Amino acid sequence: MRAERPHCPASGRLISLLALALAAPAGAQTAQPPQAGKPLVVTATRSPTAVDKVGSSITLITAADIAAHQWRTLPDALADAPGLNLVQTGGPGGYTSVFIRGANANHTKVLIDGIEANDPSQNGAFDFGQALTAGIASVEVLRGPQSSLYGSDAIGGVINILTASGEGPAKFEGSLEGGAFDTFNQTARVSGSATRFHYAVTVDHFRAGATPVTPLDLLPAGRARIDDAYENTTASLKLGVDLTSNASLGLTARYVDYALRFTGDDFSVYPSVPEAAQTDQNGRQLFIRGAGRLSLFSGAFSNVVGIGYSRFRTRLQSPDVPFGPQAPTFDRGDHLKLDWQGTIALTRHEVLVLGAEEAADRLIQSPISAEVRNGAAFAELQSAIGGDINVAASARIDDNDRFGTAVTWRLAPVWRIAATGTIVRATFGTGFKSPTLSQLFVSFPAFGFFANPNLRPERSLGYDVGFEQPLAGGRFAFGVTVFHNAITNLIDTNAAGDSLANIGRATTYGLESFLKVAATRDLTLRADYTYTVAKDDATGLELLRRPKNKASLSATWRATGRLSISATATYVGSWVDGNRSFSIPRLNAPPYVVANIAAAYDLGPRVQVFGRIDNLTGRRYEDPVGFQKPGFGAYGGVRLKLGG
Repeated sequence: MRAERPHCPASGRLISLLALALAAPAGAQTAQPPQAGKPLVVTATRSPTAVDKVGSSITLITAADIAAHQWRTLPDALADAPGLNLVQTGGPGGYTSVFIRGANANHTKVLIDGIEANDPSQNGAFDFGQALTAGIASVEVLRGPQSSLYGSDAIGGVINILTASGEGPAKFEGSLEGGAFDTFNQTARVSGSATRFHYAVTVDHFRAGATPVTPLDLLPAGRARIDDAYENTTASLKLGVDLTSNASLGLTARYVDYALRFTGDDFSVYPSVPEAAQTDQNGRQLFIRGAGRLSLFSGAFSNVVGIGYSRFRTRLQSPDVPFGPQAPTFDRGDHLKLDWQGTIALTRHEVLVLGAEEAADRLIQSPISAEVRNGAAFAELQSAIGGDINVAASARIDDNDRFGTAVTWRLAPVWRIAATGTIVRATFGTGFKSPTLSQLFVSFPAFGFFANPNLRPERSLGYDVGFEQPLAGGRFAFGVTVFHNAITNLIDTNAAGDSLANIGRATTYGLESFLKVAATRDLTLRADYTYTVAKDDATGLELLRRPKNKASLSATWRATGRLSISATATYVGSWVDGNRSFSIPRLNAPPYVVANIAAAYDLGPRVQVFGRIDNLTGRRYEDPVGFQKPGFGAYGGVRLKLGG
């Protein structure tokens, strides 16, 4: 277990799916109306559901959280999430992987407004390092196997990024920020609604011009370090129109254009050393989805049909070598999906969710071209029993044109004990990860390594059980969840070392716990602790880059009517890693603590000044080994709001 296209030919399944989608209606119903003040989540059941009626382990990161802590990138926002380990190769823009509950990086399904965002050209993983936060309404982190609702890639869990819709009178929001490492960031957002139409347009520009990433002790004598530089411009659009009281159309789009200059590795010597010149990486990403919604029978029968497309293009230009300039390399991938979801309110206490999908992944001249298609159907029954127990039971079948069918299922009950306010949750289910196009078809004959087109899906069987206990009218709350996941058919290098095979097995288990205290009306404290064991069952060794211990403490304080302050401190325990060149394949990486603080002051109803300090103690830690994190950094700026 390793650390880690717009062409879809018409088929009988696709035509049948389209006919079904156009003939049926959709929407979002819950088994019971949500309780007042309870936040809604959509990822756990694929329909808006009050969080206390969800059996799954889920973390909700809101726009208010992002604003309070001044998180500018998605890795910043995810760094403290329980059950999750984030690994970024250096500073902003460095490739970023997420390991949920010890599973592989490509075992996490990532969605952006319902658009599948896993990159077919990057071994099926998503690079979180290229995601900025402006315009995000919420991020839902769903832990545990979720393939019964989301298909492949969801062995570890699902991360769902939801952007904000426009509402109310027209408004404009803009910000400017500058600071350490030659940072200069700007955001602009226009949003609102008029009669039946709503809109939101966001532009986010991020620049970090000089970030020291390469550890000095890795450089050959006399070679100077070159700082990394990163620039990202992200534009997003969200439009909607209500055609009638029960029918609407929507369009969402997100475009990312980034450039990263980083120091690669010189493999002409052994062990390799950081290169004397930098590598240029340029990438463009497009995510777009159109959807139509129709509700019938006073909302009892509703549907949504949509088509989503994601496009990834990456160009990598390495430094010249002694015998001449190197040609650039390209990674190109596409994903196209047509989907339908229907929701039927069977009774006041039961809801049936049905869905069908037809999707295609494509690899384009990277260095070869290949395509895989997948059709799927799923069903979920949400039931409320006696008013205190909610149960979601789901099953799904995927039909892949390369490896055949995969059947997955999941059961997720939750019990709310009214007398004590206790919430008891549990889940039990299966997951799978289909082989990636690069594993199936991309060979490297010059190095004696060949793809394996006969690979089978990786499989998992997992469960978790936990409780949440509020006290003193909700001013205090604590909870613990234990989890276990057994993964089989893992794809790894074969015994001969010349190809891949389904030979691996791994087990991950541990616990997630939290304590939340509303000390006063204006001061909230939260502590999280995660314990994770992730091991290779064949060797008994710990998996790389999965720390056993992770803890975080966060505080938000409304000091005055105008001044707000937030702070976080995160501890990551030691873990097993290789050195940067992997000439030492296993070593113990040292633990570290990093602390951040942010403050904002309202000059008036329209103007706010803000500032933050990242890595307050200036700790120069490496995670992963061989890539140094930025040291102490101070930033400040101003935010303006007009209209609304």
